[in-house]
Amino acid sequence: MMAAMVHIVDDDAAIRDALGFLLRTHGIASQSWADAESFLLDYRDSMRGCILLDVRMSAMTGPECFDVLRGRGCRMPVVFLTGHGDVPLAVDALRAGAIHFIEKPPHHDLLLSAVREALAGDLVAQQEIAHRAELATRIEQLSPREREVMGLILEGKLNKIIADELDISMRTVEVHRSNVFDKMGVRSAVELATLLSKQG
Repeated sequence: MMAAMVHIVDDDAAIRDALGFLLRTHGIASQSWADAESFLLDYRDSMRGCILLDVRMSAMTGPECFDVLRGRGCRMPVVFLTGHGDVPLAVDALRAGAIHFIEKPPHHDLLLSAVREALAGDLVAQQEIAHRAELATRIEQLSPREREVMGLILEGKLNKIIADELDISMRTVEVHRSNVFDKMGVRSAVELATLLSKQG
C-alpha cells in the first residue's frame, strides 16, 4: 500500500505549484497532475490519502473524473476546487460523495483543514478495511461446527440448549465455545457480539 498523500489534479500549473508548496510547508506530501486523464492513467487502487480535484479543466472535468473514480471503486476523499461560484455543481458534488467544495483562491486555513479532515477520513476507512479483513480471516479459521455454535451463542442460548439443538454433549459444546473464543480473540459472548457488530 502506498503512503498517504494529497493527489492534486488541476490544469493550472501555478495552482498546482502553490498547493504543493503550501502542503509541503505544513509537512503534507503531495503529487500533482495537469489533467484528469493523466491522473486516471496513473491511478492505482493502492493509492492512499485524498484528492484535490479541479472542477473545470480543458478536457475531462473534475466531476467526470470523480464519476470514473467512483466507478473504479475509489473511496479516497475528494475535495473539489473551483474558480466559479457554481452552487448547483457544488451540491451535486457533495451529494455524490465529495467532502468539500472550495472556491479558488482557497483560504489557506480552510484548505488545510479540509485536507487534514480528508486524510484522517481515509486513515479511518483503511483501518476499518483492515479490521474487516482480519475478522474475516478469524471467521475462516472456524470449523463448520464452531460456526454453528457461534451462531447459537450470539442468539444468547445456553450450552444445554445448544447441545440439545445440535444433538451433541454439553462437554462438546464447551470445547467448541472455547475454540470459538480463542480463534476470535474474545473472552465472552458479549465481546464476541461487539466484535462482529463491527463487521459491516
